[in-house]
Amino acid sequence: MPLNKFSPIFYSKILLFGEYSILFDSNGLTIPYSHFNGRLTFINSDGYTDLEYAKQSNQQLLQYYEYLHSNYSSYIDTTKFKEDLNKGLYFESTIPEGYGLGSSGALVASVYHSYGLNKIKAKAGLSKEKTQQLKHLFSKLESYFHGKSSGIDPLICYINHPLFIKNQQEITSIGISRKNVEQDDAIFIINTKKTGKTAPLVDLFLKKCVNPKYMDRIKTELIPTTNHCVKSILNGDLPSFYKDLKKLSKFQLQYLKEMIPDEFIKHWENGLEKNDYILKLCGSGGGGYLLGFTRKYSKVKNSLVNKGLEVITVYQEL
Repeated sequence: MPLNKFSPIFYSKILLFGEYSILFDSNGLTIPYSHFNGRLTFINSDGYTDLEYAKQSNQQLLQYYEYLHSNYSSYIDTTKFKEDLNKGLYFESTIPEGYGLGSSGALVASVYHSYGLNKIKAKAGLSKEKTQQLKHLFSKLESYFHGKSSGIDPLICYINHPLFIKNQQEITSIGISRKNVEQDDAIFIINTKKTGKTAPLVDLFLKKCVNPKYMDRIKTELIPTTNHCVKSILNGDLPSFYKDLKKLSKFQLQYLKEMIPDEFIKHWENGLEKNDYILKLCGSGGGGYLLGFTRKYSKVKNSLVNKGLEVITVYQEL
């Protein structure tokens, strides 16, 4: 049946670990992030929105409909999708585009939820087979937006539960340990106030990987360090986690420096030098948000805000 007045809300996502390295089958860890979200709804419904934004979104969805209708009508009920688009359907979203937070992933999850045929229901603990089916389908549905998609972003937005990515073929929902977490421990993001474009940065990274020496660094340093970060945070081993995280941050500063906006390199280096906080990429980089970790959040947040930076809490123990 056609969409009711409002669809469920779908959250943004944050890839805590695995940016770039998961292209070569490192571990990854991604979480839903409710601070930003989106849902399908109708123009002139009970909600209030920017009318021009809603009209533009409706037109963009009409273009997406054409893509789905031509390629994936066996998976998506494009007839009902088109009927609702003609009634003013649009995607009401607070997820900033080009910020690495899964704006297209949330849209794809929302469209699949409302119009998917033979739909796999979202829940934690999906079987490996159904998780892979969803990931494979989502990679097709999201490829419209990026040219190529792993399907992981729509998957996390749809399932709405932390996902452990052992490799591209083994993805499971997982709990993250709170063992040894103290009140001033926190994960946060810093707004670079510029958008980043994933495709050119991934192309740049892959071109650099053609160099055998660079690729050796990826295999012997980036992948093992990423895997250690994921393992230690899942186990609640915070001393090991911060030791591994510092290695990862230093690696990104040295070998993925093009992905860090120039004006934020001083803040990145300052965190490493003072040992108060550690920054890393949040997604592909080039703009969007930087991801930070600290055990001294009150002090760090005040210091960064006083430097004119916008800091948003992702997680802090109450």
